[in-house]
Amino acid sequence: MQASPFRSPFRALCAALLVGLPTTSWAVSDTAMRDALEAARQQQWNRIDERAIEGHILSGYVEYHRLRNQLPNLSPGQVQHFVSQHSDSPLSEWLRGQAIAKYGNAGRYSDLLLVADGEPAGTSRQCYYYAALMDSQPQVAAEAGLELWLQGSSQPDACDPLFNRLRANGTIDETAIWERKMLAWQAGESRLSTYLSEQLSDQWQTAIETAENVDSHTQAIVSAPACLGPECAATASFYKAAMQRFTREDTPAALAAWQTMNPRLNLRPSDQQQIEEELAFYALVRDVPGALGWVDHVLPSLESERVLELRVRRALAERRWQDVIHWIAEMPADQQGNSRWQYWLARANEQLGNQEAATARYRQAATDRSFYGFAAAEKIGQPYQLNLERNHFDEASREYTAQLPVVQRTEALLRIGEDGLANSEWLYAVQNSSPQQARALADYADHQQWHARLVQTTIAGGMWDALDWRFPQAYRDSFMHWGRQTGVDPYLLMAITRRESAYNPVALSPAGARGLMQLMPGTASLVSRQLGIADPGPYGILEPELNIRLGSTYLRDKLNRYQGNRLAAAAAYNAGPGRVDQWLGSGMESFDLFVESIPFRETRDYVQAVLSYRVIFESLANGGSSEGVSLLSENEQQVRYDRALLARR
Repeated sequence: MQASPFRSPFRALCAALLVGLPTTSWAVSDTAMRDALEAARQQQWNRIDERAIEGHILSGYVEYHRLRNQLPNLSPGQVQHFVSQHSDSPLSEWLRGQAIAKYGNAGRYSDLLLVADGEPAGTSRQCYYYAALMDSQPQVAAEAGLELWLQGSSQPDACDPLFNRLRANGTIDETAIWERKMLAWQAGESRLSTYLSEQLSDQWQTAIETAENVDSHTQAIVSAPACLGPECAATASFYKAAMQRFTREDTPAALAAWQTMNPRLNLRPSDQQQIEEELAFYALVRDVPGALGWVDHVLPSLESERVLELRVRRALAERRWQDVIHWIAEMPADQQGNSRWQYWLARANEQLGNQEAATARYRQAATDRSFYGFAAAEKIGQPYQLNLERNHFDEASREYTAQLPVVQRTEALLRIGEDGLANSEWLYAVQNSSPQQARALADYADHQQWHARLVQTTIAGGMWDALDWRFPQAYRDSFMHWGRQTGVDPYLLMAITRRESAYNPVALSPAGARGLMQLMPGTASLVSRQLGIADPGPYGILEPELNIRLGSTYLRDKLNRYQGNRLAAAAAYNAGPGRVDQWLGSGMESFDLFVESIPFRETRDYVQAVLSYRVIFESLANGGSSEGVSLLSENEQQVRYDRALLARR
């Protein structure tokens, strides 16, 4: 990357974006703009001081609400003019989407097509869009419309015109109605299922009664007819829906029923495969007695990554190393090439005495920057492959970036308290920029210490190797301080925070966890009492310094519970200590087998991410070198992961 965009093509782009920027923008009152935007949202135009906001960098937001309010009476030309004028802002796509919805609702399909730019987002708008295409591109509209129809839940009223036309021309026939009924049955949408039954002719009555009978008495599926509906058109969708419900309700009984029924059913291979894939998955998840032989018989034909993963994990739990090699070999090439499975191929070969093959697999896995990549590198004594990308921008380029309209709008939105809109502006620019331009924005975010926005910038821009930006030194002094105070590895604290909130100090999870380290208010209250400080309450917990202090103390307690073992403590931070205590009862002799034995995918992924992030944070603190950095301590690698790991209390 060049040191300054003044000496690169980026300069030309910046200059183009700056052309026509009003010179009076920055002298206008943000207060007037804040009031105007609030009034525009409420359609109170008499409250807006037009002179006060004239030329303001955010005036497009007020105009957006004005035009939105005038739809569908705006001409497509007016919409397109606004879209073109604000093409570097999400405002353009927002107004386009509003126009599609309003034109579609009004039946102005020709106007809709004039403003549309391919399939829009959102079911309602998609239904309007394909209704508009019915005359000019009937085949495209029919295929997309049928896909929108075949959903197990009710669709918006906006879809009615499209569905009515597709029913009129025969695209949505009685078979499609039945298939949707089965999807609704699977989803537990009884009202929709009943409504769809009423749309079917008498020829489908036996199929309807069969479904109702099986709904009331699941075991009745064994005696259900092998042919349902006109020309057996209801058979496949019925058995797929019924077997999915049965499998999730009672997997052993469903497997026994399927083995009885399958020989007499004349299903297509793809339909049979779908039923058996679900059965095999739940048979392994629920460890159904006697099912493994059947699973092994059907598994090669299922082409299922998730079932193959479960089968390998089952082989690992039983230390059947030859089975590990066999089932990894059955995986698709992309899945098999993942560092996780290359690592386990290496471990299996090592256990079987094939050291040359093991070393080759470890080398392959070690090229990846991941938990298993780092573990593989340690196995063969080679440095971690961080693949660190360095980016350099000088002050001149940074000052130029600061003058870009997107940056000016983002900062103005932050000044008036519109953080959500600011993020939308910023990420829209990143997603629509060249890699070099996106990196200039990342550099600017870094220097503004917009930590959470910086992480999102690297995600939106696909900057996976820009580790300095993906893992910034956010709140470093606090982590170092509270790490020392609690005796907790500060890089572990950083890694957990990066995984939990990506540095968003006001992050709120669906479960109610809050702040940087995602503490539940109840947990914060308990830890505060332990420390002898006031309960911070649900909002005080968001204060970064206090959140880090409480989170560090809570993590220290988990570390003490597991004799300082960071892997077990990280798992407990995510899933709770009660579950981890239970998992340790499986008695895994090594850290890697313990990770694979964790039954929750979320927690398996969590501990791998946290421990690999920890390596990255410490390596960055060492100037980008992983020398002297380890994924786990010698004790954490060699200790047995069993109940003995629990500290005596």
